[in-house]
Amino acid sequence: MEIDVVLPCLNEAGALPWVLSRMPPGYRAIVADNGSVDDSAAIAAGYGARVVPVPQRGFGAACHAGLLAATSDVVCVMDADASFDPGDLPTVADPVLAGQADLMMGRRSVRGKGAWPLHARIGNRVLAAELRRRVGVPVRDLGPMRAARREPLLALAMSDRRFGYPLEMVVRAAEAGWRISETDVPYYPRTGKSKVTGTLGGTVRTVRDMRRVLASIASPASPASLASPASLASPATPVQATS
Repeated sequence: MEIDVVLPCLNEAGALPWVLSRMPPGYRAIVADNGSVDDSAAIAAGYGARVVPVPQRGFGAACHAGLLAATSDVVCVMDADASFDPGDLPTVADPVLAGQADLMMGRRSVRGKGAWPLHARIGNRVLAAELRRRVGVPVRDLGPMRAARREPLLALAMSDRRFGYPLEMVVRAAEAGWRISETDVPYYPRTGKSKVTGTLGGTVRTVRDMRRVLASIASPASPASLASPASLASPATPVQATS
């Protein structure tokens, strides 16, 4: 089975050669180019990736366009900035393939100075704690390396097309009763400047977008109304998150 890997991309020419050259066998890169003005698209094509132009600006817009372009049953999403090693993708994809989780997330294990700024780490912890409290999601990190089945993911009908998209994915999956879990993956200093934590404007926009998603959380559904994508087909043992 081949697995599509969606890589939202905005001016990542410096990182793409390393990222795409390390894609493991059986994983196909889809570079969702969100208006890059460098050579990102040409470099991606040169490494054999499928390039999907995404004229609508926004991290969520790029992620969703890549998801729509994917054709594999199970899909992964990963940042294109070399902060993750694609060689770790099977760690998050395998539990979904085995029917042990509906949404698997890579919990960031920092490797190297400057990989994850303190203010971003604190903000992530606050958001994760809020999700545990409000919708019972058993995760400690809203990490951007993820795996899920494509059709159920599209059926979540996520509407955010900006920085709130990753958070909305977890919220909607939790509201739908998905089995959500996480596993450690190494997290390295990114190549180039972050569009989120690297600028004041990016940080402000991200906080605003995520607050909007949190405000949309529905009242907890009753257990009888929840059905995960896999539970309708066959029983499976959940993968428990560890602290």
